[in-house]
Amino acid sequence: MAFLFYIPPYAAFMKRLLQSWFVGDAVALAPKLLGKIIKYRDCSGIIVETEAYTTDPASHGYRITPRSQIMRDTYGKWYVYFTYGMHFCANITTNKGGIGAVLIRAVEPLVGTEKMEERRGIFEVQNLTNGPAKFCKAFGITKAENGLPIAGDFSIYDAPELSAQEIGISSRIGISQGIDLPWRFYIKGNPFVSRKSN
Repeated sequence: MAFLFYIPPYAAFMKRLLQSWFVGDAVALAPKLLGKIIKYRDCSGIIVETEAYTTDPASHGYRITPRSQIMRDTYGKWYVYFTYGMHFCANITTNKGGIGAVLIRAVEPLVGTEKMEERRGIFEVQNLTNGPAKFCKAFGITKAENGLPIAGDFSIYDAPELSAQEIGISSRIGISQGIDLPWRFYIKGNPFVSRKSN
């Protein structure tokens, strides 16, 4: 897969991922989301980095609260939360009949880069969406999208699954518990990954 504004030749035939695609376990689905196309209103990009969360100590699902109840009660919905008093992070709920979510950590911009630059106030394309908070700000994602189904203006589109050789695996970033779990997945060699561990 080429990078830097690669527009898939099959773009005109892309199909939205249905809610049923997200019934499985977060750890299994997180690497499968790599390479898929995420679109929110006037912006789109390739998912290049994800992290899985279930009932581990680093997860909001470790103890179900009013905020994290969506991780237990739904799958195929957006779980958007506010963190550090300044940032939004976007997750997809998973695990039908269980608890889980996949955090979108980084995206390679495809469409709407001018709008992303305006929202971020920067003009370094490689720095627009290479982190979960950067991605949300660039795409204009806020708490208002929390609980929405993955459909319509806020969808994920299918793309060919990457091979195991193309996917990097590491421990998750920015956590103090569950650091032994290798639940961060990223496209090797992609310049939009949040932290270069490949």
